[in-house]
Amino acid sequence: MNFTTKFLSQFRELFVSHYESLEFRAKVFASMIASNKKDDEIEYDILKKVAKEIYSDSHRINILVETTKEYVDKIINTKSLNIDSLIKEIDKDIRQNPRYIKKINIRHLKQFLVEKSHTNEDTYLLQTKIIEYFKNEIKYSRERKIKKKKYGNRGYFISLS
Repeated sequence: MNFTTKFLSQFRELFVSHYESLEFRAKVFASMIASNKKDDEIEYDILKKVAKEIYSDSHRINILVETTKEYVDKIINTKSLNIDSLIKEIDKDIRQNPRYIKKINIRHLKQFLVEKSHTNEDTYLLQTKIIEYFKNEIKYSRERKIKKKKYGNRGYFISLS
């Protein structure tokens, strides 16, 4: 990785436009990668491929990969974060910025799903539960939009608690 990417990744809040969106995506991808309890290049090769589908700018691609690695490292190596806490952060981000739900692509996430025959059953179940959580969030978001369109903004209240 070159110096520019490392620099931009470390100071993304200052120098990367829409860094919050990129950070949200990094959290989502980190949840899948860290649930495999492995931190190897296979996952990051998949991530680079997915990032190229999302972004055309090579700096954003590399920053997404680096930011994701930071979150995975916090979960797997330093243990300063766990999967449950990360999912809670993602949930909080979605509640604060409902448009982030559009950043979740189930097809992209399924690429990180480890085959049942290549891992223990707990890892496979955890990954499928994470994907189901994101599917439910997307479904819930769509249902809210439909109700909001149907009833309009007047007289309609959504409690997120």
